[in-house]
Amino acid sequence: MASFQRQPAERLVKPSAIAPALLDWYDRHARTLPWRVASSDLAKGIRPDPYRVWLSEIMLQQTTVAAVKGYFEKFVTTWPTVGDLAAATDDSVMAAWAGLGYYSRARNLLAAARQVNEAGGFPADAAGLKALPGVGDYTSAAIAAIAFDEPVAVVDGNVERVASRLAAIEVPVKTAKKQIQTVVSCITPAVRPGDFAQAMMDLGATICTPKRPACALCPVNAYCVAFKEGPDPTTLPVKLPRKARPARLAGAYVAERSSDGAIMLVRRPASGLLGGMAGPYLTDFSSRHDGATGEDAAPFAGDWIDCGTAEHGFTHFQLTLEVMSARIDGEPALPDGAFWCPRDELIHAALPTVMKKAIAAAIPNAFHA
Repeated sequence: MASFQRQPAERLVKPSAIAPALLDWYDRHARTLPWRVASSDLAKGIRPDPYRVWLSEIMLQQTTVAAVKGYFEKFVTTWPTVGDLAAATDDSVMAAWAGLGYYSRARNLLAAARQVNEAGGFPADAAGLKALPGVGDYTSAAIAAIAFDEPVAVVDGNVERVASRLAAIEVPVKTAKKQIQTVVSCITPAVRPGDFAQAMMDLGATICTPKRPACALCPVNAYCVAFKEGPDPTTLPVKLPRKARPARLAGAYVAERSSDGAIMLVRRPASGLLGGMAGPYLTDFSSRHDGATGEDAAPFAGDWIDCGTAEHGFTHFQLTLEVMSARIDGEPALPDGAFWCPRDELIHAALPTVMKKAIAAAIPNAFHA
């Protein structure tokens, strides 16, 4: 077993050998991703576009690569430069982001694009990047390393796992953040720090996986304390048991105008849960309390019909919506922020997934062409 009298970085086996071995593997096995510049192109002097790096890193916050790819391609096709994005309307960006989740990212994305465009370009180091809306420690380090070759430690979930195993850190990951940061700083090279950061991510995503890691195929297994001495790599990083997510209940009211089939949508306030997004009228709820349900909670009088429920999981709670629908004659007084959306424009509206679920429960063919 490793000596736990020493700090994690001191327990590393030949730390100076890790980056060369990992970069050699990365040159042969790097994932092809739409926001990356291949190492062969880097060698020709082609540099990553900071805009594409920044955009991808914001999208990848708490979201998988598979989910992000299509959104990324849509954004860079619609808005090829940060100036194009800065000039976009709030509604168009929120609509393009709809379904990707964590909508504060989209609001911060637009605010940061406008700030960068006004400044004439992206800051070129992690400290400057961190001042942008929506950019924290990890994201600023990732952009600085990948786009600007700053040799800073880049630590996401995959890198936490790799570092925890390399140094056999048996402390719960929530309390081991500084130790992991020190380990990654120790092995980050001055040359090709961006490729090294991406190599660490790829290693964690493809070989040093949470379950059944392919240790025999790992390019740095000779330098991995957990692999050579224990504990079992699958036990690292140490994670505390997850707390059960609370269950919340609210009402969702889908109103359809009889005259033309338009659907009433309500624009939510810019801040808070699902901020700036549209959807059917929802009663007030949060991660801490339920919202009202039933016909008495409807936004206006009507023949409301019970359409069952729609379920959606947020990070901190599980939401059940009791869905009601009604066909509305005339022009009732609408709630604040409400408007009628023509049926053929519904598919293009800025509707998050939970709102689409509620509408589909009330009108099963609402999103059919």
